[in-house]
Amino acid sequence: MDRIAAIDIGTNSTRLLVADVSGGNIKTLGTRLSHTRLGEGISGGVLLPVAMERTLEAIGSFLKTALLMGVKRVVAAATSAVRDAENRDIFLGLARERFGLDVKVLSCEEEASLSYRGVLSGLPLDPLTTVVVDVGGGSTELIWNNRGRLECLSVSAGALRTTESGVGECQIAAIFEPALSIVREGQVGYLAGVGGTITTLAAVDQGLTVYDPVRIHGYRLTASAVQRVLTKLKHLSIEDRKKLPGLQPERADIIVAGSDIVKTVLDGLRLKHMLVSECDILSGLILEKSKEDY
Repeated sequence: MDRIAAIDIGTNSTRLLVADVSGGNIKTLGTRLSHTRLGEGISGGVLLPVAMERTLEAIGSFLKTALLMGVKRVVAAATSAVRDAENRDIFLGLARERFGLDVKVLSCEEEASLSYRGVLSGLPLDPLTTVVVDVGGGSTELIWNNRGRLECLSVSAGALRTTESGVGECQIAAIFEPALSIVREGQVGYLAGVGGTITTLAAVDQGLTVYDPVRIHGYRLTASAVQRVLTKLKHLSIEDRKKLPGLQPERADIIVAGSDIVKTVLDGLRLKHMLVSECDILSGLILEKSKEDY
């Protein structure tokens, strides 16, 4: 039995997964999430000092939690915001200096591969016909199997980045169409979705007053439900969205843009629903780390 902690440093949030791994199977022991907004103002090309500090505080807290849970190995990875930042070496240096933590900056391909692996570890889906969409804060990844070879496309449009840039539904559709047209050329049987926007839509659709991973994982989120929730969100103020069951208040300002992306992907792939996965890049990171020698 191998007890591992994985930290995902995203554009909008920083997350922790602690799990035992045995024979390629993951048993979740604990999770944590902090809305750190590392990608705040990322359109300017740099990580803001206040955003870096928020994120480093969350990482420090997560590491203490992992230690108390008896974790022996930790893997930390950063995605879009750090990947795109001109000053990413400052953030990486601070993480190393404060915690002795080497944060790996994932390429688009590595991020997509880990997300895909995480999803398929937790849902009984056909790998030959399943497309995975990972809607993040800074980017959206589309991953699928093309005759035995994993293909991925990364679109530089996520819930936070799209909100800050102020683009609307029609512009989002235009941004995604080139990627979606390529995916449509393959065999698309199932769509599995990961990321905070998608899990939030599943929670709102079910009216969950308390977030329940068991009710989220494997949930069938229909295109009509996404449209219904999106229409409602657009008619609510940010303050009123914060009161909506299933919606974390910290996401109230970016959920509309994120939902527009989800709708665009479903419409663009001409699918009527997707399966929501709680297993994502964190699961992929843990599985990858479990293969390494001490």
